[in-house]
Amino acid sequence: QVQLVESGGGLVHAGGSLRLACAASGRRTSDYLMGWYRQAPGKQRELVASITSGGSTNYADSVKGRFTISSDNAANTVYLQMNSLKPEDTAVYYCRAWRFPATFWGQGTQVTVSS
Repeated sequence: QVQLVESGGGLVHAGGSLRLACAASGRRTSDYLMGWYRQAPGKQRELVASITSGGSTNYADSVKGRFTISSDNAANTVYLQMNSLKPEDTAVYYCRAWRFPATFWGQGTQVTVSS
């Protein structure tokens, strides 16, 4: 079992930055593929970024060049640095840990970007 707790969300103006954190307990984040997802009102949950235990990253086209995912194995925490935020980035952001067949989700943190 992995427990995931997100933090760092909030209200920011367009062009601003936020850093989300996903603190894991119960197991090491390095044992899992870790990712950040987001879900805007009326839309499906979508993958924003992911990172493997080896440090390979993957990003949605909409956030490439603006968001950076990273992992601090000593702190058992995964981060999402979000720069140049846009109103369309407004959503609840969720952390996910998965290794087939198990998947774990955090409770989510709200990010609101005002124009």
